[in-house]
Amino acid sequence: MTKVRFQADADPEVLAIAAQDGRVLVTHDRKTMPAEFAQFIMSQTSSGVLIISQNLPISSAIDALILVWEASTAEEWINQIMSLPF
Repeated sequence: MTKVRFQADADPEVLAIAAQDGRVLVTHDRKTMPAEFAQFIMSQTSSGVLIISQNLPISSAIDALILVWEASTAEEWINQIMSLPF
């Protein structure tokens, strides 16, 4: 697992790294990521983004991530963004 910390203005870079590695990006950034994601997928392909609330207990976040992993395929997440909890 790659854990990378960037400033908010680095969203395009984070999205590009995740896309290059074929990974769904998991983030707390509800403020800037949705708009940056929309811009990103206009010219590139993303493996997807999951935005997790910082107020969500860690056990609930883990359960939600496991549910997404078990109930969907990688192809379903291409150029998709979702906020958790559902």
